[in-house]
Amino acid sequence: MKHNREFEIAWQGLKPGLHTFVYEIDNKFMHERNNDGEFKDWNAKITLNFDKKNSFFLLHFDIDGGVTAPCDRCGEDFRIALWDEFNLVIKLMGEEAGEIDDEDDVVFIPRSETVIDISDWLYEFVMLSIPLQHVHPDKEDGEPACDPKVLKLLDKLSGPEEKVKNDIWKGLDALKGKKTKAEKGKKLKG
Repeated sequence: MKHNREFEIAWQGLKPGLHTFVYEIDNKFMHERNNDGEFKDWNAKITLNFDKKNSFFLLHFDIDGGVTAPCDRCGEDFRIALWDEFNLVIKLMGEEAGEIDDEDDVVFIPRSETVIDISDWLYEFVMLSIPLQHVHPDKEDGEPACDPKVLKLLDKLSGPEEKVKNDIWKGLDALKGKKTKAEKGKKLKG
């Protein structure tokens, strides 16, 4: 992966307070990270609000844009809207603090670091903003937007629904009318 200063923030030169950075994510950015899979035509805009405090930074990533992907149902390409928000805290530590594992939303960096490279977080958050299911959104009238020929074929191949009978409980039917020894003993005593 190439070193790109576009995604570096020189935090030591920033005054305390809120700073806004805007990043455009495209095919080139994703290709450099070996993302040549099912997604194409990347177009994402990430607005980063970087709030600098004395010993930590609050980062808020706001993602907006789109990507083209094949539909999980019919296989035709369609545009998926990307939108999401992510928060991250970067805490500064002294050199003597040693190695500390990163928590989920907290990253520790030494005070000697003068620049923060956010490109990996941009990539990760864009990928996380893609929905798990890639299915054409329904039309305004509620009908599926997938290719009708493919939907008809899928319906034909699925066949009639068969009720699955759960045979786990079939032995219990035989016990319905029978009384246990304890119940028979109670009747005799009472």
